[in-house]
Amino acid sequence: MTYAIIETGGKQVRVEPGRFYDIELLSVEPDEKVTIESVLLVQHNGEVTIGQPLVSGATVEGTVMRHLRGRKVLVYKMKPKKKTRKKRGHRQEITRLMIDSITVNGTVLTAPAEATAEAGVDSTPVAEAAE
Repeated sequence: MTYAIIETGGKQVRVEPGRFYDIELLSVEPDEKVTIESVLLVQHNGEVTIGQPLVSGATVEGTVMRHLRGRKVLVYKMKPKKKTRKKRGHRQEITRLMIDSITVNGTVLTAPAEATAEAGVDSTPVAEAAE
C-alpha cells in the first residue's frame, strides 16, 4: 500500500490514491487538477522516504471534486450572574479533493485502479480453476 503525508491548510493529512479527502478551501474551480508539492513522507512497498522537512521531487496530484461547508460549530459564551450570553456559529469552507497519483522524482509510484484500467492493464484478480 502506498501513501503520502502532505501538508495543506496548516494541517497534515495522510493520503492514498483513489480516495477523496476534505481539506481546507482551495481557490481552484471544481474538476480542475491540483498539484501539492508539500509532501512530508512517502511510503511505497515498505520503503519509507522522510523529508527534512519536505521530500525533494515528490508531488501529489489530485482533482477537486466540489466545494462544500462543514458541520456547524456552536460557540456559546456566558458569564454567570451577569445576564451576559453570546451564541455564535461557524461553518468551515471545505474542498473535497480526489487523489489521483503520488509521484517521486518524475516516477509515478501509484495511480488508482481506474487509470490502470484505461491503460489496458487488468487489475482484477484471476480466479483459480475449480477442482
